[in-house]
Amino acid sequence: MLVLWIGALVLIVYITHWVYYWRNPRCNGKLPPGSMGFPLLGETLQFFSPNTTNDIPPFVKERMKRSICFFLNDNLLLLFCSFSIFLVLGCRYGPVFKTSIVGRPVIVSADPDLNHFVFLQEGQLFQSWYPDTFTEIFGRQNVGSLHGFMYKYLKNMVLNLFGPESLKKMLPEVERTACRRLQRWSNEETVELKEATASMIFDLTAKKLISYDQDNATQNLRENFVAFIQGLISFPLDIPGTAYHKCLQGRKNAMKMLKNLLNERRAMQGKSRNDFFDFVLEELQKEGTILTEAIALDLMFVLLFASFETTSLALTLAIKFLSDDPSVLKKLREEHEAILRNREDTDSGLTWKEYKSMTYTFQFINETVRLANIVPGIFRKALREIQFKGYTIPAGWAVMVCPPAVHLNPAKYQDPLTFNPSRWEGVEINGATKSFMAFGGGLRFCVGTDFTKVQMAVFLHCLVTKYRWEPIKGGNVFRSPGLQFPDGFHIRLMEKTRTA
Repeated sequence: MLVLWIGALVLIVYITHWVYYWRNPRCNGKLPPGSMGFPLLGETLQFFSPNTTNDIPPFVKERMKRSICFFLNDNLLLLFCSFSIFLVLGCRYGPVFKTSIVGRPVIVSADPDLNHFVFLQEGQLFQSWYPDTFTEIFGRQNVGSLHGFMYKYLKNMVLNLFGPESLKKMLPEVERTACRRLQRWSNEETVELKEATASMIFDLTAKKLISYDQDNATQNLRENFVAFIQGLISFPLDIPGTAYHKCLQGRKNAMKMLKNLLNERRAMQGKSRNDFFDFVLEELQKEGTILTEAIALDLMFVLLFASFETTSLALTLAIKFLSDDPSVLKKLREEHEAILRNREDTDSGLTWKEYKSMTYTFQFINETVRLANIVPGIFRKALREIQFKGYTIPAGWAVMVCPPAVHLNPAKYQDPLTFNPSRWEGVEINGATKSFMAFGGGLRFCVGTDFTKVQMAVFLHCLVTKYRWEPIKGGNVFRSPGLQFPDGFHIRLMEKTRTA
C-alpha cells in the first residue's frame, strides 16, 4: 500500500511539474502575458469558438484589454494547474499575448508595430508558418510552406499569369463572364449569392489555369473544393464524420483530379492551350529544373481555392453592404454610369483606362475587405530569439498577426464598425501598411490582389449599371474564426428598366 501511495505521489509531482512548465514555458527573457490553456489542447477550443459579430474576434478582444488577473499568487496558480482545471477566463493581457493553439505556442499580435516588424523581417527573423493541420490541408509543398528562392520562383510563375499585363488581356473575358452570369441569374426566381459568385469565379480561374470547362468535363472538380471548404477552418479532428476529415477527403479527391488532368495534358504531346498547365509542363521538362510535379499540383490547388473562395466571400459581403446602404449604392452607380456616358460607343467593353478610373469603386473595395477580415490570422515563425518592447519571442514560436484587430482599431478608424468607403478618399494603398493588411504583407503580399480587385470592380460595374436587386433571406455573418454565410445570401435579381 505504501508503495502505491509513493507511486501516486510521484505521479502527482510529475504531472504537476509537467503542467506547471506547460503553463509557464521557459524563456531567457520575459514572455508576453497570457495563458497556455489546458496541456496539449491549449486554447484551441476558444480560438475556434464561433461568433456572429463583425468586431474583433472575442478570443482576441477579450485578451487585449489589460487587468490585474495575471498577478495571481504563484502557489495558487500551481495548485489549480496540478488538477488541470485552471483556465485564465476573462483575463486581459494587452495587444501582445501568448497562448497555445493546436498544440503549438503562439504569440498573438494586435500591435501595429510588431505586425509591421514581423512582415519587414520576413526571411530574416521570421518565416511563413502554419499549423501542421493547415499543412495537411494545403499540402506539405504548398507555396505558403516554401521559403527563399523556391518561394520567389513560384511567386514569379503566378505573377506571369495574374500580373498587370496579363490582367489587361483578361479584362474582356472577366466582363463577359460577369455579364453572362448576371443575365442567367436574372432569369431565376432567387440567387444564393455566395454560391453563385463562387461558381462564376472558379470557372473563370479554372479555365485560365488548366482550361477546365465544367460543361464538358466528366467530373465536377469544384464539388471537391466545396467539401474542402466546409472543414477548412474547423477543429482539427481527423475522424470520419467530422468536418476536418471531410476537408481532407475533398483535398485528396481534388488532387487526384488535378493529377489526372495534368497527365492528360502531358499525353497531348505539345498541343498548347496557353494556360498554366502549359507553363508547368514546359518548366518540368527543362534540364535542372527545381520544379517538381508535387509542388506544381499543390500550387494549382492553392491558386484554385484562394482565387474563388476569398473573392466570393468579399463580393457577397459587398452586395450586402450595398443593400443596407442606398447612399453608397447611389454613389457607386453614379461612377459607373458616368463611365458609360463618356464612351463613344456605350456597347463597347470596359477598357483598362476605365477600370483604373474607378476611384470610388476602389475605396468601396478597400472598405469591404477591411470589414470582411476574411483571413483572421497570418502566421509566421520566429527563426531566432527576438526582443520586442520588453518582451521575448523565443526561437521556434509562432507569431499570429491579427488583421481584424488592426482594421477595427478605433485609434486609426473612426467608428471602425461603420461601413464608410469615403474614409479612403485621398488614401493611396500600395501593398500593406501598419493599419491595412487585408491582402497580407511583406514579401508574401498576396500576388492575386490585382486579380481580386479586377474581378470585384468588373462585377460591380456590370451589376450596378444593368441590374437592381432585393434581398430575400440570409446574409447573416458567422465567424469560426473565418468569415462564413451559414444561411447564404439570397437575392432576387432584375434587369433595370429605363425608369428603374
